[in-house]
Amino acid sequence: MMLDLGPFSNENFDPKKWINSACQTRHPQDSLDNHLVDLEMKLQMMSEEIAASLDEQSAASLLRVPRASRDVIRLRDDSLSLRSAISGILQKIEKAEGSAAESIAALSKVDSVKQRMEAAYETLQDAAGLTQLSSTVEDVFASGDLPRAAETLGNMRHCLSAVGEVAEFANIRKQLEVLEDRLDAMVQPRLTDALFYRKVDVAQDLRGILIRIGRFKSLESHYTKVHLKPIKQLWEDFDSRQRVNKLANEKNEMERLPSSAEFHSSVPTLPFSSWLPRFYDELLLYLEQEWKWCMVAFQEDYKTLVPKLLTETMAAIGSSFVSRINLAIGDAVPETKALAKGILDILSGDMPKGIKIQTKHLEALIELHNMTGTFARNIQHLFSEIEIRVLKDTLKAAYFPYESFKQRYGQMERAILSSEIANVDLRGAVIRGVGAQGVELSETVRRMEESIPQVILLLETAVERCISFTGGSEAHELILALDDIMLQYISTLQETLKSLRAVCGVDLSSDGVSKKDIDKKDGSQSVRRADSTSNEEEWSIVQGALQILTVADSLTSRSSVFEASLRATLARLSTSLSVSVFGSSLDQNQSHSDYENGEPSLGGRAALDVAAVRLIDVPEKARKLFNLLNQSKDPRFHALPIASQRVAAFVDTVNELVYDVLISKVRQRLSDVSRLPIWSSVEEHSTFALPTFSAYPQSYVTSVGEYLLTLPQQLEPLAEGVSSYDSNNDEAQFFATEWMFKVAEGATALYMEQLRGIQYITDRGAQQLSVDIEYLSNVLSALSMPIPPVLATYQSCLSTPREQLKDLLKSDQGNQLDLPTANLVCKMRQVNLDF
Repeated sequence: MMLDLGPFSNENFDPKKWINSACQTRHPQDSLDNHLVDLEMKLQMMSEEIAASLDEQSAASLLRVPRASRDVIRLRDDSLSLRSAISGILQKIEKAEGSAAESIAALSKVDSVKQRMEAAYETLQDAAGLTQLSSTVEDVFASGDLPRAAETLGNMRHCLSAVGEVAEFANIRKQLEVLEDRLDAMVQPRLTDALFYRKVDVAQDLRGILIRIGRFKSLESHYTKVHLKPIKQLWEDFDSRQRVNKLANEKNEMERLPSSAEFHSSVPTLPFSSWLPRFYDELLLYLEQEWKWCMVAFQEDYKTLVPKLLTETMAAIGSSFVSRINLAIGDAVPETKALAKGILDILSGDMPKGIKIQTKHLEALIELHNMTGTFARNIQHLFSEIEIRVLKDTLKAAYFPYESFKQRYGQMERAILSSEIANVDLRGAVIRGVGAQGVELSETVRRMEESIPQVILLLETAVERCISFTGGSEAHELILALDDIMLQYISTLQETLKSLRAVCGVDLSSDGVSKKDIDKKDGSQSVRRADSTSNEEEWSIVQGALQILTVADSLTSRSSVFEASLRATLARLSTSLSVSVFGSSLDQNQSHSDYENGEPSLGGRAALDVAAVRLIDVPEKARKLFNLLNQSKDPRFHALPIASQRVAAFVDTVNELVYDVLISKVRQRLSDVSRLPIWSSVEEHSTFALPTFSAYPQSYVTSVGEYLLTLPQQLEPLAEGVSSYDSNNDEAQFFATEWMFKVAEGATALYMEQLRGIQYITDRGAQQLSVDIEYLSNVLSALSMPIPPVLATYQSCLSTPREQLKDLLKSDQGNQLDLPTANLVCKMRQVNLDF
């Protein structure tokens, strides 16, 4: 039976578990006792063998220790001797290194002298060769071998560069320049023939000649010159057609006899907007053909030659292009078409009065610009292999004819919007006869309300025009124009409000005193005015005035929505233009100052849009624009800052007007309350026990109460209108309730002001005034308004008998009564308060 001693070395060895496992391996016929005895005997024998082996190995180890100690001592001695030998070697190396450095320095000087001698030798050879070449170059030219002549001139230039600025060779240097010009002139006619007849091999040889003498610019210039002529013929074809049509029409006019019934129709003139796409198609086809041919003929230079051809073409026809665009824009409007003028002429002031820039002008310009944009995208696709900076210059040349228009975009947009705002029907209200004031007020308010979406639509259209025409590069100028136009519109609304004050009867007189104040001074004037205006018309004026609140609410909400939309547009521009111009998007948490020191760069080939092409070359304009775009990310930013303030001022003016209208009837009824004779009337003696005052409130306070109680019915249409506009019924109800409370509080304040003006009141007057105040308090309670403490004090002090008034104040001690008001009532009732 073999024993596995592996489990005994395990840290988690369990004797019981091992014994149980060993017992399970016994033969079924063996008894457990015998098996355990055998197992014990084997373990004992195994332990004895292990002990014997340990003793034997320990003895052997003790014998090897002295030998190992001797080996260690010997190794230490060897290492000491080796260190000493190495130290000696290092000293010898240091001595050798010092002498070697001196030798190397001497060798370096010798090598420098050798190199200078070799250079001098080569220079002498070049000088000798230069003299020889100068003497034989005329023979080479006489042979007519242009490649050999180019090689000779190239060697001469190489020799001159090797010789340097030596006075003896100055004449040869001038001779070389003359010879290069001469060879260039000899190459040009052959190059013209090769380019015209598409001779690839000849063109390649001639290119090699020009490259050999350093005249690649001559190749580029001559290539452009050869191909510019047919392209200019394509451009001049428009003028040729116009002249032919003009001559044909003049001929028809001359052949037309006055007495003849025959009618000669005029030859239709082709508009520039219809001809321009054809020109672009033909030009694009021509460039595609040249691109394919140059890929074979000039494999190293086709990525430069063909884009250069387009750039030079646009430079050659640029002024004519601008003129044609200007005239094409003028043809969009009959007034400028008849004068053969355009937007530039209007902006320069060289036009009769009354001729203004119209939307059709700018729409025609954008239509032409879109045609050029399509051509630019096709060019970008055709020149997809060229360097991005060359592509940028090419696209800039394609858009160049519109640059003068884009620089004046803000001025054009401001003129168009100003003209369109002036055409909006916002004529002020006119004072009409009795019975027509409410209709005039309603019509004026309707015009104001309908003008708001019209104006916002005009502004939104202007934003679309800016993106379409400039790609957003003129966003800063657009913002300034929109702000100015909003100011113009709001100023017109303010003037209309002034005319409404006259219609509503709350306008200011010439000396600045309001009519309501005049009515306060002269009660008879109020009565006459009240009599001249029917109750129905008064309510129609009130209803019309309330509708002005809808105008203010509409202007506020729509201008806020437009400004939010404008901020979103600026945010989109910030993302797209920052990628195009700076190569990465502006971080929302990063201020614009981080970009002020960075120069605009190209963000990628796909990002070359119309705005990026403009902004890359005008870093100051780019920084100014991105400053605006970065500020627009701040939630506190106002895209139209001045207009936002004017909108708030307009709302305040509307609220003031509406309040004046709503409170005007109350003001009229209460204008003479302090001077009513009943306050100072004396009790009449009678033989019968009759009440000394009326048990009913007087007409002035009942008319005010009825007006206040009827006012909620007038505010309901307003609440419904605001609710349908904002889809927020709770807010609309709060809005109407707020106005109800405002008018009621104003009426209460006016009433208490009149009460303070009563100088003396008898007991009979006090009892009557107490009834009046109680009625007004009931009206306020019906409107869910708290009774002001001052008014409650008047009620308490006036309803108390005169002889008990002093005791009332003494017992209250200011807990429920307003003491200054109570003292005033005592003074009115001539009660002595000396306690």
